[in-house]
Order: sequence, then C-alpha cells, then structure tokens
Amino acid sequence: MPLALLALALSAFAIGTTEFVIVGLLPTMAIDLNVSIPSAGLLVSLYAMGVAVGAPILTALTSRWNRKHVLLSVMALFVVGNLVAWQAPNYESLIIARVLTGLAHGVFFSIGSTIAAGLVPKEKGASAIAIMFTGLTVALVTGVPLGTYIGQIYGWEATFLTVSALGLLAMIGSAILVPNNLKQSKPAKVSAQFKVLTHPRLLLVYAITAIGYGGTFIAFTYLAPILSQVSNIQDNVISLILLVYGLSVAVGNILGGKMADKLGPIKALTIIFGGLAAILLMFNFTAPNPIAAVATILIWGAFAFGNVPGLQIYVVKLAEQYTPDAVDVASGLNIAAFNVGIALGAWSGGLIVEASGLMNTPWVGAIVVLVALGLTRFSGSLDNKIMRTSTI
Repeated sequence: MPLALLALALSAFAIGTTEFVIVGLLPTMAIDLNVSIPSAGLLVSLYAMGVAVGAPILTALTSRWNRKHVLLSVMALFVVGNLVAWQAPNYESLIIARVLTGLAHGVFFSIGSTIAAGLVPKEKGASAIAIMFTGLTVALVTGVPLGTYIGQIYGWEATFLTVSALGLLAMIGSAILVPNNLKQSKPAKVSAQFKVLTHPRLLLVYAITAIGYGGTFIAFTYLAPILSQVSNIQDNVISLILLVYGLSVAVGNILGGKMADKLGPIKALTIIFGGLAAILLMFNFTAPNPIAAVATILIWGAFAFGNVPGLQIYVVKLAEQYTPDAVDVASGLNIAAFNVGIALGAWSGGLIVEASGLMNTPWVGAIVVLVALGLTRFSGSLDNKIMRTSTI
C-alpha cells in the first residue's frame, strides 16, 4: 500500500471531523457566540453549501491543473479555514471560515478518488479509494466524538485548532508522498456536463439524494440540544453517544453497500428509507427517556448513512446508461446533492426549532424521508417500464 494513501486518508479524517463536529458542539457554540441554536445550526448548512458549490464548480475550474497541485492548494485552504474558525472573534467570521472549509471539502472528495486510484495498479483502484474513504468513516466513529470532547473541555476553538493541525500534517504528508506525475483524465466537455444537469432521470436521483439525506439532518443537526434539554443527558456523556452513533454509521454503511449489491439499489433504498422514517418517528417517543433515546440513536445511525452506497451506485448505473461520457461528473454531482440535502435539512430544522421547538424536528424529518421513499419507488417503476419496453 503506497504511503501516500495514508496521507489522503488523514486528509479525509480531518475533513470529515470538521464537517460533523459542529453537531456535538452546537449548544456550547450557541452560548459562546451569543446566538440562538438555530443560528448555530446554520454553520452546518453553510458548510454543506460550500461543499455543494466546491464539488462541481471548483473541480471543473481546476480540471486542467496538475492533480497534486490542486490537492495541496485544497488542503492549504482547509487549514486556513480552520485557523480562521479557531481565531473567529464573532459569528460572522465563523461563517466565512465554514464556507472556506466547505469549498475545500468539495474539491478534495471530487479529486481524491482519482488520485487514490492513480497511486496503484488499475486492478487495485477500488481498494485504494476504499482506503481513502476509511478516513471519513473513522472521522464519524472517533473524530467527531473526540472533537466534541475537546470542545467541551477546552472550548470549541480548540477543536478547530486541532483539526487544522491534522490538516497541516496531511498536507505535508501529501507534499512528500504523492507523486507529481499522476495520470490525469481528459476533462469532460461542457456539453457532456450540461447533459448530466438536464437529464430528467439523473435529476430525479439527485432529488432523492438531497431529500432523503436532508430528512435525517432536520433532526440530527439538533441532536445534542435534544439530548441535553429533552433527554436530560449531561454534556460530557453526549460525546460518548456520538461515538456510539459513529460506530453504528460505520456498520450501516457496510451493510447498506452489501444490501445494494445483493438486492439492487431500488430495493435496498426502499428498506433503508422506510426504516429511517420509522426510527425518526420513534425518536419522538423515546427521546424523553435517556436509555430509550440512546438505543434509538444506535439504530438511527445504521439507517441514516446506509443509503449512501445505494445512491452512489444508482447514479453511476444511470449515468452509464444515459450519459456514458460524463459518469464522473454525474457521480460528483451526487456528492453535491448530499450536501444540498444537509444544508437544507439543517436550515429547515432551524426554522422548525425557532417556530415550534426541538421535538418537532424528528417527525418532520420522517415525513421528508417518506417523500424520498416515494420518489425512489417512482424511479424504480420507470426502470421497470424501460426494461419491459426494451424486451418487446
């Protein structure tokens, strides 16, 4: 295994940690910044919008640059963004910092897979990409709860300083270990990219991704305040609960991938979205009881991210069928759709909290996920209709 893959995995770990650690620190940051919890929740939305913009637009603008130079530039932007967050004197400065790091995140994951695959022989490309993405999974399992713990003990600023140091270490590792002469694929033509953005079948899947992923973030963004104010769980225990959630996410991601391979994306997504809607609805009743709340969160994690492999596989499958000359672009836009979902989910959750309280977020999230389930079944019926037509 090339050591450069470890540098990429460390980058993914730092980036994954800084994206989701806000969830655990939301109550602390709201108090320190003298803003409402919904306003603090906007820091999740604005980061995700940075990712959504950075993934397709900045990746396209840098498509002719040397891959290593893009990688180092992106990691430098990430480090600077987190340093700005560390020293942010007010809420407005923190917003700028979150947008900067979100832009870096979007480009990193757009080019990271290509770089990882280019470091190994062609037949080992998928394994290399999996190693890089392990950093993101480990971030959810350990980085987020550890970052939450650091923030609760030493102040939330210390969390951003720590993540910045990790990003700097990853950047130095990439500068030393990633070769300069990586193979570079030919940039997709503008017409091909436009076709992806206008094809109705791909737009339908992007809508499923954004709505299905956004539904869970309506409630997940405000999980720490719910555990603190509704479940009456102490702040220092919340980081442990996020650790349990992260372990559940890791298991759910693996099982979701296997389910999509075995049953096909539509059947797998039907089961996962159905289960996710049910568990969000259940959380409305279990949240007041600390033990029942933690048990629900354990199951929630498995369903919440289990849809990721199925959605990515489905997009690639449809892109190969309808836009074969822009499969990478289609896949990258689905990453953007995930983050549009996070942004809209966190934002709309904030509106709900402001208007009617924390405990209206889970059941509203459940309804939104059911909309994604309906769109999934509709897309599956279109697949079956096309299959029947082609066999006649």
